[in-house]
Amino acid sequence: MSISKNQIKLINSLQQKKNRTKNGLFVAEGVKVVNELLNSSLKIHALFATDDFTTDNYNGTITNITAQELKKVSNLKTPNKVLGIFEIPETKPREGNGLIIALDAVNDPGNLGTIIRLCDWFGVEQLICSKDTVDCYNPKVVQSTMGSLTRISIQYVDLLNYIENTNLPVFTADMDGQNVYAVNLPQEAILVMGNEANGISTEIRSLIDNALTIPRFGDLQQTESLNVATATAILLSEFKRGLK
Repeated sequence: MSISKNQIKLINSLQQKKNRTKNGLFVAEGVKVVNELLNSSLKIHALFATDDFTTDNYNGTITNITAQELKKVSNLKTPNKVLGIFEIPETKPREGNGLIIALDAVNDPGNLGTIIRLCDWFGVEQLICSKDTVDCYNPKVVQSTMGSLTRISIQYVDLLNYIENTNLPVFTADMDGQNVYAVNLPQEAILVMGNEANGISTEIRSLIDNALTIPRFGDLQQTESLNVATATAILLSEFKRGLK
């Protein structure tokens, strides 16, 4: 059985968020990512692979596909043996617990994917995203998470309302904030990170009393800011310091 024209049309349509939402499906590619998702609780809709793909995580139907056919539907510069279509899981609200990361209009898929991986690495179970943050099922986000997508609870919410109604202390990154290396940080809190170009919106920033800065140590002191994913990594490391 080979890939059909309708299947090709479906795969290509899932590059767009409106079609992912309409169909409740998203695409994942590559041996590592697909195997991670197959080994999770996500439901597989269809699996396409070249002859040299093998997996111990799935014993259902695999549609054989040539390397040339895979290239036609792949979002990767170098397609890697397998492409899966998975069902988007239902998002269930969770009680606030531990450290929560919140993102305000983070637009770059690579940044979101990296932050999802950071949450997985640092044991952050919840990621809250504003509704104008890039879709976590965007193919580039899925790819850059390297499977961490399945282990983090991700919710898209009205972030202003969420911050207004939380009982947890809320922190953010700000050039004029307190030196993060000199602050005692709580283990239950919300850390809000902002848009790559504009930072956090004025409305949300007005609700946050706790601002942290990562000091510059370079002699020239000319770097204006850090990439949002890089800053998130440093701040998460400080929040988790001393736990082990």
